[in-house]
Amino acid sequence: MATQVQFRRGTTSQTGSFTGAVGEVTVDSDKDTVVVHDGSQAGGFAVANLKTAQEFTATQNFNATTLSDGSTVAWDASANQVTSVTLGGNRTLGAASNQIDGGVYVISVIQDGTGSRTLAFNSNYKFVGGTAPTVSTTANARDVLVFVSNGTNMFEIGRAIGVA
Repeated sequence: MATQVQFRRGTTSQTGSFTGAVGEVTVDSDKDTVVVHDGSQAGGFAVANLKTAQEFTATQNFNATTLSDGSTVAWDASANQVTSVTLGGNRTLGAASNQIDGGVYVISVIQDGTGSRTLAFNSNYKFVGGTAPTVSTTANARDVLVFVSNGTNMFEIGRAIGVA
């Protein structure tokens, strides 16, 4: 079932499909309405209500990204919701920046071809049982950690150690 949106051109409103080049996208201050302007001089645009529950008929996902390896691994959560890092030495996972309250974040920690790398965690990571996991140390091993954020801290909600 297609989602219908309301279109307005001048003072005329109608419901239907939005086609055409997008010139500008605006979200109102309450973050409940999005306006997509088609770039026409006639002022064509579409309005969608974001407070309405959405039903998806196809898979929705976040494209996986890769973090840069370094002595302290930086994680910008707003750009890397599902991410990985390959450890090239003993590292610390820095505090995740730009977290959203209620956001779910996934990181895969991968050993390089040498292995035996350790990973320490910034204090804003909170783990089940109060203890950070010891990552796998076998060469090319992969560990997956899943967190939910309160906007400040990352709370572990799942882990798979040594999955590859």
